[in-house]
Amino acid sequence: MYNILLTLSRNIFFYKKIGLPDTFETRIYLMFLHFSIFMIITKKKSSKFDQDLYDQLFNHIEYNLREKGLGDVTVNKKMKELNKILYDILLKLDLTGSKNRNFTINPDLLKKYFSVFKVEELHKLPELIEYFDDFFNFCFELSLNNMLEDALKFKN
Repeated sequence: MYNILLTLSRNIFFYKKIGLPDTFETRIYLMFLHFSIFMIITKKKSSKFDQDLYDQLFNHIEYNLREKGLGDVTVNKKMKELNKILYDILLKLDLTGSKNRNFTINPDLLKKYFSVFKVEELHKLPELIEYFDDFFNFCFELSLNNMLEDALKFKN
């Protein structure tokens, strides 16, 4: 799961075409956006998302923070902050909030987490919105059993 999200977050589209900075935070936010879409699709298909996948994601992130040399106190603080960010994204990403197939991404949420859209690259925001709309539609057509692995086949 973590490797799939990491691969999706490394899509050159985000960095070359949209102009997002290639930073740890940007990749985490992109991972959380993709992860949230998986969770939203699972809910819309009236299924329960596997808690183990959530735990795996945060265990890998914690491990990476420790690999960066951060200490226990800093890692714990950062993990709490990242958990809040994931829930913020998850709860605010889909403006429809409905259980049906409809999905409308919240542009204000993208502006909040990607500072590049605050001023200079605002004209590229529709391209990022279109990417996530297309990603949602692509993944929604996949079976829940294979959605994570098959999401790597998405081409923007």
